[in-house]
Amino acid sequence: MRTIDLNADLGEGFGPWTMGDDAAMLSLVTSANVACGGHASDPETMFRTLEMARDRRVVVGAHPSYPDMAGFGRRRLIAPPEEITRFVAAQVGSLVAIGALAGHRVRYVKPHGALANVAAVERDVADAIARSVQAIDPQLGILAIAGTQLELATRALGMTVYREIYADRGYTAAGLLVPRDQPGAIIHDPAEATDRLLRFLETGAMLTVDGGQVPLQADSICVHGDNPSAVDMARSIRTALSEHGIAITSFVQDA
Repeated sequence: MRTIDLNADLGEGFGPWTMGDDAAMLSLVTSANVACGGHASDPETMFRTLEMARDRRVVVGAHPSYPDMAGFGRRRLIAPPEEITRFVAAQVGSLVAIGALAGHRVRYVKPHGALANVAAVERDVADAIARSVQAIDPQLGILAIAGTQLELATRALGMTVYREIYADRGYTAAGLLVPRDQPGAIIHDPAEATDRLLRFLETGAMLTVDGGQVPLQADSICVHGDNPSAVDMARSIRTALSEHGIAITSFVQDA
């Protein structure tokens, strides 16, 4: 049976403020990208999220970003590669430590927001992230947007890379995500997202906002936890994939 992972960005609250329904999403996904202090989260939020993931047997990854809580990590900050290596290490290291307390090991790293988008096209930024992860633990994998510089940088260091596609984001003809301030960037309708995803899994080509398609490969599907339709979308995707003989399972083989 064909398998694929389903992931979501979770743990994106801060103090008493919460974002999304993490509990519901953790009952649907097989991997959770947990914010670790750059764009959101704090030690208590990280710990609670990891506990919930542990209890539901959901694999967890660190979700570092530009250190920009005010902008939710969706703005590019001017930082040289050496600084990126250090702030990624600080964030990933924080979640690894909290994971030790929660009894749930961090297995991979997935950059968030603007950091992920920049690393997709700029090799020096991609290299900075990959070097940081390797220095912390070369056994950690990196979850990268399919077909990007981050995928290449991870492979160049001999590390494990997992490729992801987005259920709820529009794609350009270059296989990159449409910027959030442009038309077609976000898909809110679960049926539309599910239909597009099934077409991709059947053909290997992702529909683009200009009406074309771009070939991609994927080990995982992402549904953003802060999308108001996230729970309905994840549930719709799970149901549709099951009906098409595709099993949802983590990309971490020994999970």
